[in-house]
Amino acid sequence: MAEIELELFNNQLVQKLVGVSDANLRLIEKMLNVEILSFGNQITIKGNPKEAEEAKAAINVLYDKVSKGIEVSEQEVKAAVRICSDCHDDEEVQNLNEIVLKTKKRYIYPRSATQAKYIQEMMKNELVFGLGPAGTGKTYLAVALAVSMMLEGAVDKIILSRPAVEAGENLGFLPGDLKEKVDPYLRPLYDALYEMLPAEQVDKKLALGEIEIAPLAFMRGRTLSNAFVILDEAQNTTPMQMKMFLTRLGENSRMVVNGDLSQVDLPRGTVSGLRDALDTLKNISNVSAVSFSAADVVRHGLVAKIVKAYEEKNKKLQENDRD
Repeated sequence: MAEIELELFNNQLVQKLVGVSDANLRLIEKMLNVEILSFGNQITIKGNPKEAEEAKAAINVLYDKVSKGIEVSEQEVKAAVRICSDCHDDEEVQNLNEIVLKTKKRYIYPRSATQAKYIQEMMKNELVFGLGPAGTGKTYLAVALAVSMMLEGAVDKIILSRPAVEAGENLGFLPGDLKEKVDPYLRPLYDALYEMLPAEQVDKKLALGEIEIAPLAFMRGRTLSNAFVILDEAQNTTPMQMKMFLTRLGENSRMVVNGDLSQVDLPRGTVSGLRDALDTLKNISNVSAVSFSAADVVRHGLVAKIVKAYEEKNKKLQENDRD
């Protein structure tokens, strides 16, 4: 058993860190199976050496956040523990803790080491594939980086797209005009934008074409320059659609292609364009793929358990098929 003494220097910040009735410390205890005692600005951590060090690192991360005026919620505590558990040393924790995306309405931080890697890869590469289950922040973080880069003047446009009505984009049978047919399938992209920019700015940029949200078919024949382009639900593209989309990339642009290969809605026997692209482009420079898992789910805790249960079920089915 290890015992670590931690002294923090601002009692007011410590109160914000520990939470009401030390609720944040109790959550860290539960997640890491350690004991944490708090007396004023003195914190004592008892437990197995590895978990005790992770708890110390998480508390330091949270102290840094409250020092910057960030409110420590339950999600922030879980994120700090998750990141510190995934990292190998204090330097790596510090590097990840310094990653921030600035938008008009909020600062956005990675909530797992995989999310941090994803942001770093998007900043570095012209084409990034984000792979994994719902709730891992793939689309949200891509939109956040796009908004951040637009506000900095690094790109002129944000273009958000996804296949509508499965992969075939069969919109003709739905009621209403084109916008009414398409909007329900693009709603998650609108929701992310409105969380990062004031509503009037989103509406203005949509009207001016600085932000464009459109089904995949609308990308055909275009060259997308000075833009941040995001394709969501990419597992439901065909190889031909994916090739069409990827070859729209123009000068000073970057693309992020997100999808979950366990949720393909294509007709049986049709190869997913996302899977085909990953195989085809795996040896090309400036192309990166980041894989998320149930451990990276940042929605309600039950969502992570649901995703993990399905992953385990699919793994067993694959093992049975091999047998």
